[in-house]
Amino acid sequence: MDSACADVGQLNGEVVTVRVLSSAEAHAAVPGLTDVLLDCVAGGASVSFMAPLDRPTAEGFWRQVVAGVEQGERILLVAEDGEGVLGTVQLVVGQPPNQPHRADLSKMLVHRRARRRGVGAALMQAAEDAARAAGKTLLVLDTASPDAERLYERAGWVKVGVIPNYALWPKGGFCDTTYFYKALE
Repeated sequence: MDSACADVGQLNGEVVTVRVLSSAEAHAAVPGLTDVLLDCVAGGASVSFMAPLDRPTAEGFWRQVVAGVEQGERILLVAEDGEGVLGTVQLVVGQPPNQPHRADLSKMLVHRRARRRGVGAALMQAAEDAARAAGKTLLVLDTASPDAERLYERAGWVKVGVIPNYALWPKGGFCDTTYFYKALE
């Protein structure tokens, strides 16, 4: 997967681009990706981490993601402006032998400074394009965010159902998760 870049608009006068990262680019992006993850968890996003999330733990997570990129198991996308990384999403393309057509969309994260400005939608479209380029015809995801649910539904994803008490919010207390899928054309 190359690091093709697409301009997707502007945020506060800065051009926003979305691109797939190579392994080397993913290594270099770890500090910015860490900032986005820390911001999302501090803002209450249920994305596998408890608050307060410390920087070494967040960086360790991204180093594992980069290892997955290096092994061809993940495709990592970022949205950036002149200040750096605004958002990210991953495609988990390394699936079992009986699911070569499928990928999981994972860790859709948008920094609070960039929300409700089309960054999430641009990341979703780029992820779908990257999945098609990788030969995937089915995507699945889960979310605990009503805002994200609206985004996915607008993008043509199909809601499958809700699992109650699936995980914990970063500051404690159970949260439900909603599963979605999208068949790619």
